[in-house]
Amino acid sequence: MGKRVLLFVATNIAIVLVLSVVLGLLGFSGILDEQQIGIDFGALLILAVVIGFGGSLISLALSKTMAKRMAGCRVIDTPRNEAERWLLDTVQRQARAAGIGMPEVAIYDAPEINAFATGARRNAALVAVSSGLLRGMTRDEAEAVLGHEVTHVANGDMVTLTLIQGVVNTFVVFLSHLVGHFIDRVLLRNESGHGPGFWIATLLAQVVLGVLASIIVMAFSRWREYGADRGGAELSSRRNMIAALQRLGQNRVASTLPDEVEAFGISGGVGQGLKRLFMSHPPIEERIAALKAADRNG
Repeated sequence: MGKRVLLFVATNIAIVLVLSVVLGLLGFSGILDEQQIGIDFGALLILAVVIGFGGSLISLALSKTMAKRMAGCRVIDTPRNEAERWLLDTVQRQARAAGIGMPEVAIYDAPEINAFATGARRNAALVAVSSGLLRGMTRDEAEAVLGHEVTHVANGDMVTLTLIQGVVNTFVVFLSHLVGHFIDRVLLRNESGHGPGFWIATLLAQVVLGVLASIIVMAFSRWREYGADRGGAELSSRRNMIAALQRLGQNRVASTLPDEVEAFGISGGVGQGLKRLFMSHPPIEERIAALKAADRNG
């Protein structure tokens, strides 16, 4: 599946496990077994929601701060040169047109052409570009990329992605506990408490269901990129957005963005076969084709 897919799955499983342990230490696990005979579905659902959304909401709340630290972003408070002034002015103009508050604008040092946006609120987001983007793109192309990122913010894509992650995490926790309970009570015929079979089966079910959940989340992530491309075309021009994507296609180098931030970048990895299911971005060629098709239909 690749390093990034494994890290993505492992991160979500780790969040689920840590919160499960914490809630267990606080005494919540005991309510899952009603009178040591059946299972309390209401209590299990509450537990699943708390665990499922807990990690996602924490990640969203810390997303901007963590992204700045992990990517090494330098927020532009006072422009040092004409290029930085242009960046601020362009983002401000596009944010006004998109109806959102002015995001923080930052530059991070990286050779590849890339940019990302993140943040828990539409009116307090972060838009960051790589130093490689400033060197490797024309102003028209860079303007389209900024429009793409501003559209992500305006569409609330970070929040929506978090909610979808929370929902699928909830199902993972709920269903994995049901599997563990079934194996423990029906197959192993354990009639009191939860034996080792429950915990082993639950953990294995979380791994399998976590992979399936990742496919759902990545499908939405790919879908939102098409919307951001259309928004970039509206805030700049369709010609500029297509040119920007073509430039990205010509400069395919390994991203230096941390794995936790890479899904927010404008440029994603390349994959074939089953690996495509775990890609956060559609192939560049398909994104260009979608914009050209919209141009013909429009």
